[in-house]
Amino acid sequence: MTDKLNALLKPFQEAVQDPGAYARSWKQKHQKSVVGFFCSYAPEEILLAADALPFRIFGTSKQISLADAHLQAYSCSLVRGALEDALTGDLDFLDGTVFPHTCDSIMRLSDMWRMNLELDFHLDVVLPVKLNQQNAREYLVAVLKKFRSDLSHVMQVNITDEQIRASVTVLNRIRKRLDELYAFKVKHPNLISGRDLNTVFKASMIMDRREVSELLQSLLALLKSKDGNVPTDGKRVLLAGGLCSMPDIFSILEASGGIVVGDDFCTGARYAAGQIDTAGDILVAIAKRYAERIVCPAKHAGLFSRGDHVVRLAKEKEADGVIFLYLKFCDPHAFDYPYMHDMLEQAGIPAMVYEIEDQLPSEGQFKTRCEAFIEML
Repeated sequence: MTDKLNALLKPFQEAVQDPGAYARSWKQKHQKSVVGFFCSYAPEEILLAADALPFRIFGTSKQISLADAHLQAYSCSLVRGALEDALTGDLDFLDGTVFPHTCDSIMRLSDMWRMNLELDFHLDVVLPVKLNQQNAREYLVAVLKKFRSDLSHVMQVNITDEQIRASVTVLNRIRKRLDELYAFKVKHPNLISGRDLNTVFKASMIMDRREVSELLQSLLALLKSKDGNVPTDGKRVLLAGGLCSMPDIFSILEASGGIVVGDDFCTGARYAAGQIDTAGDILVAIAKRYAERIVCPAKHAGLFSRGDHVVRLAKEKEADGVIFLYLKFCDPHAFDYPYMHDMLEQAGIPAMVYEIEDQLPSEGQFKTRCEAFIEML
């Protein structure tokens, strides 16, 4: 099984190791557009319906130099890394970029992107902040209609409801299979590593979505063909926070005696959450998913909704503890942490917080913290 598993994982791994090479190869092969996007609030369904490759921008692993001339020193590594890749030409395969308005840093990055880069198009998606009211749903639908119109204009294509519905079907299938894969990983932690699980999730936001859907089906079929449970000792850990380009923390956690049973990342379980109904008005259905799924701190759906979600998730996954992982200088998530920690404490669930950069330079320190936390559990 190991050889077959490695063969199925190889396309995911290659895409994550060099996303730019994958996108360039795809563009040359298909002669179609590649559109970059930030944040899981980007209307991926509409991008796919325009026959483009939606390409999630994660930042860079190289030394940052050019971007620092445009940004404050307290900008997070996601913003600095993305701008660095853009300024050095590493994202020159992009035909356009989509910026959902989320945190202040991403909104200002949109301005710098527009002023310093010469792409075919640049679209801002100004979503409502407060999502738990009916007028927010109506506004969301209006934003999606405008985005479809703007994208149709700049790409010179006609994006029909049926094309969007077909794209939704593909993405629904991917989300369902990612959710199944995560559940399988939790039940059989030794059959696929946390590192590989993270690679599959990340690649699913880079690769051709139809290719991803087929690969996920084959991967699940192979894993499910393995009979029986493999005994595993370890403490069950839930991850929360705001990491986008997840460094290889899973291997460190597993080596420290932990088993990741769930997360609250927009590039993890939250990306796969929620199906979109293909019956009726398709833009209304897409807006419904955005409005009803668990929000990130850049959106609002109740004073304690995120804290309630993490506590509920920790209990549902029978987690022994919660580890919060935050990008340095990510204020929205940092503001969330105190009350969420208090809620977990009141529920009797231990928690720790660790602030890191994308590249995780202090791996030894993180490993020591994990070992100490898991030993305490």
